[in-house]
Amino acid sequence: MATENALYLVLVEKIKQGTLVLPTLPEIALKVRQAADDPDVNLHKMGEIISQDPALSLGMLKVANSVVFGRRVKVETVNQAVTRIGLRQIKSIATAMALEQVFVSHNDFIAEYMKKSWNKTIDVASVAIALMTKYLESHKHEGLALDTLTLAALVHNIGVLPILTEAEHHQDIFANPVFLQQAIIKLSSKVGAAVSKAWDFSDEFTAIIADWSNLSVLPKEVTYIDFIRAGAIYHEIFKNESTRAVLLKSYVEKNILPDEDYMQSDEFSEMIADVKSMFV
Repeated sequence: MATENALYLVLVEKIKQGTLVLPTLPEIALKVRQAADDPDVNLHKMGEIISQDPALSLGMLKVANSVVFGRRVKVETVNQAVTRIGLRQIKSIATAMALEQVFVSHNDFIAEYMKKSWNKTIDVASVAIALMTKYLESHKHEGLALDTLTLAALVHNIGVLPILTEAEHHQDIFANPVFLQQAIIKLSSKVGAAVSKAWDFSDEFTAIIADWSNLSVLPKEVTYIDFIRAGAIYHEIFKNESTRAVLLKSYVEKNILPDEDYMQSDEFSEMIADVKSMFV
């Protein structure tokens, strides 16, 4: 217990002092984001930048050919993918596709936790994206964008990474994975918000990371948080049944869901599988 308390106190103090070591955004994501902010960049130049990274190139092809973008004629080159996705959306989508590169470690224990965390993130994101795709079919002018949600859903739990990295210095903690999970639940949102700021993400992304799991925050309007929480409901990350029931009822009232059982339908399961194919 002493080791567990030590880890928790170290995390809290480092968060307070701003000295917790935060992950860095992959270099290719930085290049894409910088290029996207250049008013003189064009689709061809963006395609050249993305082509420098084979994993990102494959990811962008999967996105361009996914159900999210309508699965029109199949694209086979990065330039075609960039053209289909568009410069306005490429910044968020490319960043999202590059994020898997952050979930790595040379420590076997850490690597396993990071793999599980990334897989859980994909699960939640797939539900969130599928649900927003359905929602936007009849709410095209709501001011919500799939590319923004895609990135938000894939960074919503980014705070787990610095916590796991710090835990590496307290090896005994892995003898009690329940405590480690509790530390993640209590601190990951606050740490994740710090990561978002360090990566120079917008205040909107930082607020999503900070608030998605805080159920005292209940937006009256439809927001990106609603879709991420729907993913958490689907995968039973929110354990309390009454909490899930209240949220589902509110999503029906906000017209996010046709009915409270929609996410259990075969139609929605197929949509989730289609979206998930972008990431695996």
